[in-house]
Amino acid sequence: MESDYDELDRRLVHALQVDGRAPFSGIAEVLGVSDRTIARRYARLRSTGAVRVLGGVDPTVLGAVLWLLRVRCAPTTSLPVAEALARRPDTSWVSLSSGGTEITCVVRTENEADSEALLLAKLPRTPRVEGVSAHSVLHAFYGGPDNLVGKLGSLDEDAIARLRPPPVPQRHGPVRLDDGDRKLLAVLAGDGRAGFEQLASATGWSPTTVRRRMTELRGHGLLYLDIDVDWRMFGVRARTLLWLSVAPAHLEEAGRALAGHPEIAFAAATTGPTNLYASVVCANQRELYRYLTTRVAALPAVTHIETAPVIRTVKQAGARA
Repeated sequence: MESDYDELDRRLVHALQVDGRAPFSGIAEVLGVSDRTIARRYARLRSTGAVRVLGGVDPTVLGAVLWLLRVRCAPTTSLPVAEALARRPDTSWVSLSSGGTEITCVVRTENEADSEALLLAKLPRTPRVEGVSAHSVLHAFYGGPDNLVGKLGSLDEDAIARLRPPPVPQRHGPVRLDDGDRKLLAVLAGDGRAGFEQLASATGWSPTTVRRRMTELRGHGLLYLDIDVDWRMFGVRARTLLWLSVAPAHLEEAGRALAGHPEIAFAAATTGPTNLYASVVCANQRELYRYLTTRVAALPAVTHIETAPVIRTVKQAGARA
C-alpha cells in the first residue's frame, strides 16, 4: 500500500531513476540524510521487491524486432497460456486484460524469419488460443530508458542536476556481442547496481575492462539502466492499455504529445489494425476517465480508441511478477 512508503522512499527511488548506479554517499548528500540511512532504505526496498535497478537492453540495436501481441483466449484458459508465454525468454510485459479474455505481451524476434515462425505457426497452433493480432513496434515515443518515475518523482531540478551522471559519448556502427558481453548483461539484468568486482568475476575481465565495456554498450544505446518499482509507492493502482488509430499525417504529433503525458508509461507507433499503442497508469478509474476525456480527447486526428484495463501482470520487464 502507499502508506507502507514515505517521502524519503519516493525521493530515493527518483534518485535511482536519475542514476541507477549512483553511490549511496552521493544520493545521501543530495537528499540531506546519512549514507547509512540511504543504504538501509535501499536494502529494505530491494528485499521486499519494492524497487529493483536493472540493466535494460534495447534489442533493436542488434537488429531484433519487437512485437505487441494480443492473444485471445477463453477466460478459463487465459492464465495458463499467459504463464506459458511468461516462461519464454523472448517475452516481457505479459498481462491479462479485457476481463481475462485477452493476453497482451511484448515478444522479441531476432529476424523476420523468426517473426514469421512465431506469428504464423507457433502461437495460433497453441491449444486454447482463439486468435492473435500482431503489432510490430515501429518507433517508441516513450519507454526503455525513459521511466515513469521521472514523471512522478518529487526531486527538483537542482537535485536532479546534481545526481545526473556525465553523458556517455555516442558510438556509431554495428554492435557485436561476445560471451563476456552476454555474461555482463545477464548479471546486470538481475542487478543493475552490481559492483565492478562482481562483474569482473562473472566475465573474466578486469574491473577496468568492465567499466570501459559498459560505457561502450551504453554509448551504442544497447545498455541502459532501468528501475522496476511498486507503483503503489506513487499512488498508482490502475494500469490500462490504449490502442488508438490516428491519421498518418498526425501520428508523429500525437505520439509525441502522448509521450509527454504524466500518465504514460510507454507509447509507440505500431503496425496493425491500430497504429498507436500506450500503457497508462492512473490512481483509480475516476482518474482514468478524467484522463481519457481530457488529455486523450485533445490528441489530434484520433479516429478510434480502445481501452483494455489490466487485471493482472504475469511478467514485467524481464521477470515474472
